[in-house]
Amino acid sequence: MKAVFLDADTLGNDVDLTPIETVAGGLVKHERTAPEQVLERIQGFDTVVVNKVFLTREHFEACPELETIAVVATGLNNIDQTAAREHGIRVMNVTNYGRSTVAQHTMALMLALATRMLDYDRDVRAGRWGQSSMFCLMDHPIMELEGRTLGIVGYGDLGQGVAERARAFGMKILLGARPGQARGEVDGYPRVPLDELLPQVDVLSLHCLLTDETRNLIGADELKKMKRDALLINTSRGGLVDEQALADALRAETIAGAGFDVLTEEPPRDGNPLLADDIPNLIVTPHSAWASREARQRIVEITARNLSSV
Repeated sequence: MKAVFLDADTLGNDVDLTPIETVAGGLVKHERTAPEQVLERIQGFDTVVVNKVFLTREHFEACPELETIAVVATGLNNIDQTAAREHGIRVMNVTNYGRSTVAQHTMALMLALATRMLDYDRDVRAGRWGQSSMFCLMDHPIMELEGRTLGIVGYGDLGQGVAERARAFGMKILLGARPGQARGEVDGYPRVPLDELLPQVDVLSLHCLLTDETRNLIGADELKKMKRDALLINTSRGGLVDEQALADALRAETIAGAGFDVLTEEPPRDGNPLLADDIPNLIVTPHSAWASREARQRIVEITARNLSSV
């Protein structure tokens, strides 16, 4: 096996790539690779390890020796899978590596929004507590999660991890049926159509992949169906929510808050409706929910196991 890693920096410099190097019998590593550098850097290799670099039909046609693409992530939108199949190239990805870290981040967003933690922190730093006429501040409404209903759309490994943790807070769990899914019951949780789910939930958490069917799954009409004091969490994929519609809903207070770890463009070089500074009770983190060192090391180990099966 002759392998090259095109964007090793995306896993961080604190992970140990030895498992992949051992299986591959060595590994040529590039910290980052620009689009115009891809073809030159993959020529002569039968195995390409990649995270976010795009590989297209043009690359496959120019590199007949290429046999395997190992994506060190779950999403495969950066790989032309149709062209890969036509050229007999095996494409593998990594799943079930981030349950703990993503579920933890999801709950952190939920808790921060429910307690208005960032608002109170800003108030303290602005001196408002010191100016208070009594011992505390109570300017922002706090939600208790116990007894509240959490709606989960996407009940795979990550959705299951969130459900486990939410139950520990005493929350009730409902599952949302994605397009094409039937109502029913999974692990004792009712799964109902989205239109039926939205008016019932106090918190909606998204954990599904971005597809043609799920793009803008939550738009203006869906937001209007939610409770005015509901929270929306997205630690899954940018594009699942109409970001302009959400910004408008938060400003109009038709929903109470939102926590996002993903945006439609990452990094958001061209701006984003959710990055405006006048949106209340919104937390945006930089696609960092997956990035605990433990999770990133698991990616390496799973990738090595995938490659060992080639």
